[in-house]
Amino acid sequence: MAAKGPTRKMRRRIFIVVVPVIAIMFVALLARICVISVVDSSFYQSKASQQQLRDITVNPKRGTIYDRNMTVLAQSATVWTVFISPADISKTDNNAERETVAKGLSDILGLEYDTVYQKTLKNNYYEVIQKKIEDGKAEQIRTFIAEKDISCIYLVEDSKRYYPYNNFASSVIGFTGADNQGLYGIEAYYDDYLKGEAGRIVAAKNAVGTDMPFQYEKRYDPVDGYGLVLTIDEVIQHFLENALEDAVSVHQVENRAAGIVMDVNTGEILAMATKPDFNLNEPFEIADAETAAYIETLTSDERTKALSDARELQWKNKAITELYEPGSVFKIVTGSAALEEKTISLNSTFNCTGSFHVPGLEKPMHCWRLSGHGTQTFVQAMVNSCNPAFVAIGSSLGATKFCDYVNAFGFMEKTGIDLPGEASSIVYQADQMGPVELASCSFGQSNKITPLQMITATAAVVNGGYVVQPHVVKQVLDQNNNVVENIGTTVKRQAISNETSQTMRQVLEEVVTTNGGSNAYISGFRIGGKSGTAQKLDSDDNTSYISSFVGFAPADDPQIAVLVIVDTPRDGNIYGSVVAAPAVSEVLKQTLPYIGVEAKYSDDELANLEVTTRNVVGLDPMSAESQLTSDGLNCKKIGTGSKVVKQVPARGTSVAKSSTIILYTDGAAEETTTVPKLIGLTTSQANTALTNKGLNIKFDGGTTQQTGTVVATQSQPEGAVVPKGTVISVTCIKNDETG
Repeated sequence: MAAKGPTRKMRRRIFIVVVPVIAIMFVALLARICVISVVDSSFYQSKASQQQLRDITVNPKRGTIYDRNMTVLAQSATVWTVFISPADISKTDNNAERETVAKGLSDILGLEYDTVYQKTLKNNYYEVIQKKIEDGKAEQIRTFIAEKDISCIYLVEDSKRYYPYNNFASSVIGFTGADNQGLYGIEAYYDDYLKGEAGRIVAAKNAVGTDMPFQYEKRYDPVDGYGLVLTIDEVIQHFLENALEDAVSVHQVENRAAGIVMDVNTGEILAMATKPDFNLNEPFEIADAETAAYIETLTSDERTKALSDARELQWKNKAITELYEPGSVFKIVTGSAALEEKTISLNSTFNCTGSFHVPGLEKPMHCWRLSGHGTQTFVQAMVNSCNPAFVAIGSSLGATKFCDYVNAFGFMEKTGIDLPGEASSIVYQADQMGPVELASCSFGQSNKITPLQMITATAAVVNGGYVVQPHVVKQVLDQNNNVVENIGTTVKRQAISNETSQTMRQVLEEVVTTNGGSNAYISGFRIGGKSGTAQKLDSDDNTSYISSFVGFAPADDPQIAVLVIVDTPRDGNIYGSVVAAPAVSEVLKQTLPYIGVEAKYSDDELANLEVTTRNVVGLDPMSAESQLTSDGLNCKKIGTGSKVVKQVPARGTSVAKSSTIILYTDGAAEETTTVPKLIGLTTSQANTALTNKGLNIKFDGGTTQQTGTVVATQSQPEGAVVPKGTVISVTCIKNDETG
């Protein structure tokens, strides 16, 4: 009997069970397809691309950094990354091609053969051999590839950062890392603008990682970074750096010096420097030879830590990252606040006996002049930099008002400058300030601020009272040097009135024109300023000081301010008026004519006009004479050689215009002469006597060739034998004072 088929009942059961199962499986499969194709599509596309495509990054060029006059300060040039595709190397020639590749690349690039050979044995398609090789070696590699008919070596464009001036503005500009990322300074702060967007080279490959026969390749070009135009002026920056280098050398500075030149009306930083500094093209090398030699004597962890500390120190921008007690420079803030609040006037008087008692202190505080200044007006107190007077001025304000002005001038906040690493100040709040704290803060001790905060406050004191935000970038440029962003002046607040500002300008000019700031005085220019000498109370001894001076000009219409701080001079001088003021004077003396401020001489100044001798050693005599003549000096050549080997007076000597500089050429012997008697002669007679002897005259002490004056002292005694060209300094008095 034949088997019967499934009954209707059985078919129904099968339908009821099987169909739902199939439906569920279909829905699950459909859901999985949706997850793969929609939800996880990026993941699987990436996996597929990795299997099917070779993707190589092409780095962009960083944007160029210019000074305000479009002088290039940092730029990128094309270099090359050399890589190989080990998977492309033939496996059927007994490793001959591997050996050829390893030998050729190691010879051209100066690498170890075994190191390169080991890389050829790897089973991948991208193995870097060396980065940032320049055009010469890149061309050698291209020739090698062509001659050997090798297809596994590749060159990909990259860029390398160059700094044309090496150490110039190093702590401001900063530098980049191995991957062209900004690591310090402007390079770090504006990295998003400068870095650009990377490009790609995409090529097809097969399952084992080698290129597919049809050689598919697509290039996505990189987008270069934006350029920056700084507020820094390359010329003024050189003036500042030279002055700081001289200060560091002359005063044997232990803990570096810093300086800032600022446009007082806009907040633009025209120059900012720290000395000693470092080479931007070799930032990881220790610039100080003694420090580098010491580190080499260390071993293991000690050496690693010392190297790290030394690098961090040389990279730090002292002007914004380190705090200091400003000393008497801060008296311009205390004085401005008291004049604004009318707790004092220009005619207020203060008595200084040399010491004073502050409630809460067992021992009295002392003025720098232990004998005291006696009774003095506010202007005299500022000129004398009298601590007791400023304690009284601070007391007249009281803690609350005093702190209100500390805040108004910006000392309780960062300036907001567009540079990384700006430090936060440490200042007393009103509720923390007793009589002792108010006293010491009034003359510039106890509160700790940055040099940038101090010059920003000074700018406000003299520009009409406006606190402006300092900045170092002026414009952002696109790849075609079109301006895409201008960075202008930001006024935060008005701290004092225009009237108080005008009064303070007059007071601070008086500081410079009298004995208190004479080392900052410049003939023909109206200069205002204030010195500061602050003991480092947190140092290990009582012999460490920070010497500073802030100056501005012209005093009647301020354009620029210059601040120099010298941290721990060790030559025996500590006062800011001696250590820092000459550096500020030198910067102002060169910068003011450069920015178009004309000198206006009194008759007295015209008669005694001076010039600083430049260095002409090493030049041919004609060039040397041309340069000195352009400075208003005369020349006398001794010898017939083709090069100047010595000059008298030497470089950097201050001499009167029309003085004669003696130039010695190769093989010429030095000529000497005897100093005549000058005491008792009129200034005209003394000048003639020295000229006849081949010597130069200089009038010291501010006294000029006025009618009725005679020489009272001479720097070299009568009969002294000196080289011809030597400068003899004299002081003069009126006839009726000679006795």
